[in-house]
Amino acid sequence: MVEGKRKVILDVDTGTDDATAIILAALAPKIELLGITTVWGNLPLSVTTEQTLMITELMKKDIPVYVGCPGPIARGLYPQAHKEHRRVAVDAKGKEYGYHDLFQLPRPSAQAQRRHGVDYIVETCRTSREKITLVAAGPLTNIGMALRIAPDIVKNIREVVVMGGGITQSNSTLCAEGNIFRDPEAAEILLKSGAPATFITLDATHRAALPVEYVDRCRGLGNPVGDFFAEILRQRIRVYNALQPLWRGDIAPIHDALCVAYLLDPAVIPDMRRVHLNVCLDHGNGAGAFLIDTRYYHLKENANVAYDGSWERFGEVVMDTLEKAEGLFWKGEEK
Repeated sequence: MVEGKRKVILDVDTGTDDATAIILAALAPKIELLGITTVWGNLPLSVTTEQTLMITELMKKDIPVYVGCPGPIARGLYPQAHKEHRRVAVDAKGKEYGYHDLFQLPRPSAQAQRRHGVDYIVETCRTSREKITLVAAGPLTNIGMALRIAPDIVKNIREVVVMGGGITQSNSTLCAEGNIFRDPEAAEILLKSGAPATFITLDATHRAALPVEYVDRCRGLGNPVGDFFAEILRQRIRVYNALQPLWRGDIAPIHDALCVAYLLDPAVIPDMRRVHLNVCLDHGNGAGAFLIDTRYYHLKENANVAYDGSWERFGEVVMDTLEKAEGLFWKGEEK
């Protein structure tokens, strides 16, 4: 481990925004990315793992990848569990596309580690001389399982930064964000564990959505990482314009990358509040909803929750980090 850097394990269900989170965490000089664990989520575990390996291999980064859980801790056991609503758009040729269509990359030759992702989290948190930061960019299944198996690891967790939840925003049900909705029991385990927890909500990621100008700005860096980031943003803007127009046109959130940006510069979240938070565990329309105690005699605070995000600051963190990618070429390219 490198002294002076924040020690991070990134837990992902890799699609386009997870890919950008991996890139930022791998390039950021303030972060030592110890390993990546994969989890089910937007896509099946086999796909999220393969796409994670695509990114680490193309960046030529020696970051170990560990396969985690293929489904929720308990939710899949209940046939009446509420299903999320999925939407797709159709292009001019009749082809469907959605939020989770990924860039076209060659299949990786790299392979995941043999150790299970949950075991890796537990062992790393138990043996590290410095406290570990967990960044959860997918359902919290791996984190919840690790805390259930080894509750003692809490004492060596610096922070769990979660892309998840919403205060006024939702995307999977009437009132739930996808990562929390897919495994609300895991989220509740985290909240009851005593681990320092920070939730980067849809409210924050939507407000921090990057405008189309950043496509050209990223391409203007003149390095492959900038070009790659630009293409992801271009694709996401196309989909958000078609399926989920936000507070202005030609913008798109890069949800998971905002979690990494928060580690690099907390100013990307201008309104972070300490609250008492629970997650709704029912099986109806409330499944996965955030329950924030706003009473004047509210229960003891147990989480930090992001109420807003700054796209200007987020954009600058992205640009500052990508600029440091000079000289990095994808596998097979020559300088």
